[in-house]
Amino acid sequence: MRRGVDMRVERRRLGHTDMDVSVLGFGGAEIGAVGASTGTVRRLLDRALDAGLNVVDTAECYGASEELIGGLADRRADFYLFTKCGHAAGLDGPDWDLGMLARSIDRSLRRLRTDHVDLLQLHSCSEELLRRGEVIEVLQRAKAAGKTRYVGYSGDSAKALYAVQCGAFDVLQTSVSIADQEALDLTLPEAARRGIGVIAKRPIANAAWRTGRRPAEPYHQPYWDRLQQLDYDFLRGDVSAAVGIALRFTLGVPGVHVAIVGTTNPERWAENAGLLAAGPLPAEPYAAIRARWRAVAGADWMGKQ
Repeated sequence: MRRGVDMRVERRRLGHTDMDVSVLGFGGAEIGAVGASTGTVRRLLDRALDAGLNVVDTAECYGASEELIGGLADRRADFYLFTKCGHAAGLDGPDWDLGMLARSIDRSLRRLRTDHVDLLQLHSCSEELLRRGEVIEVLQRAKAAGKTRYVGYSGDSAKALYAVQCGAFDVLQTSVSIADQEALDLTLPEAARRGIGVIAKRPIANAAWRTGRRPAEPYHQPYWDRLQQLDYDFLRGDVSAAVGIALRFTLGVPGVHVAIVGTTNPERWAENAGLLAAGPLPAEPYAAIRARWRAVAGADWMGKQ
C-alpha cells in the first residue's frame, strides 16, 4: 500500500496497466553520469516523492544509478520502479547476448534491492533483434518468474513502431519534446490505438538552449543545433518560463502519460511541479510549435539514443 502524499501533480493511467502514474517522473541517468552522492540522491528522491512524484526510471548502464536508487528501498511502496536492460555494462558477454541479458536483469534487482520492478524495458535494441524475438522472450520469462509486472521497449523511429505493432509490450518509452516530434506522427497514434502506455524521455530537449551557447556535452549538441533552426520565440526569454512551455507541450501531446526528467538538484521537482500549475499549454502555442517543426525539421531528426 502506497502511503498518502500531498499530490501537486496530475496522475494518469499508464495505458492498459494498473499504474496511475504522476505526469512527472524521475530519470536516473544524470545521477549515474555525474557520480551523485548517496546523500544527494536521498534528499532529491525524498523531496520528489513527497511532492507527489511516483515514477522512478533507471537503466543497467547508467553508472551507479541503480545502486543509488536502491538506497530508497525503505520507500519502495511509494513509487513505481522502472529499469532497462540489454547493455552488458560490465558483465561478461556482448550487448544483447541472451545469457548476459538474463544475468543483467538479476543484477538490476540486486542493485535496486528489490525482488521485482514494475516495468522492465528493452534498452533501444534494433528492429532486427526485435523481429528475431529472443530478446523479447527473455523479458517474458522474467515476467513469468515475477521479476517484473510489465514489459516495455525504450527507443525511437522504425524500431519503436515495430515494438508497438508486435503486441509484446505494455509500455513504450520514446523521445517527445519541442525538438523531438517524430513520434507524434509515427508511433504515438498507434500506441494509443493499442492501449500502450507512453513515457516521454528528454521531454525538455535536455534544456539545450539554457546557457545561450552550444553545449560541450556531445549528447546535447544535436538538440542545440535543432533548436537554433527551430528558433522558437519563447526560448529567447526567461529560462524557467521556457522550460515550463516545453514541458507543458510534451505533456499536452495526445497519448503521453508521463515525462521523465533527470536532475541532481533536490529543489527541481517542486519547481517543475510549479511550472505545470499553469495548466495545459493552450491550443494556439501548441499548434505553433507543431507548425514550426513541420516547416523546419529534417528527415533525420529522430530521437538520439
